[in-house]
Parts: sequence; C-alpha cells; structure tokens
Amino acid sequence: MACPICARETDPKYRPFCSRRCADVDLGKWLKGSYAIPSTDPEDVEEALDTLERDPPKPH
Repeated sequence: MACPICARETDPKYRPFCSRRCADVDLGKWLKGSYAIPSTDPEDVEEALDTLERDPPKPH
C-alpha cells in the first residue's frame, strides 16, 4: 500500500501513511478544509432554516 501523501511504502506504525510527517500533512489538510465535499445547500444556514419554516416539505 502506498502513502496517500507521498506515495512511499506505508509504515505499519503510521498506516496508511509512511511517517508521522505525512500523517500530520493529512491532518492539516482536514483542518484547513481541503477535503471538504461541495454542497448545494445555501451558504447561510439561517437562510436555509427560514426557507424550510416558510415552505415545509410536503408529505408523500
């Protein structure tokens, strides 16, 4: 298995990474939001809640 950061062979101690450095690089990406999934929801959560209150979904 290759390290997802640098593609070197993984170390069982840091799996799936090869070293603590690569594990920390990955953590940094998570903390910065680099791995965020795009959303179609409105940017403003309050706006989304107001919309749901005004126009609740209709039951099927």
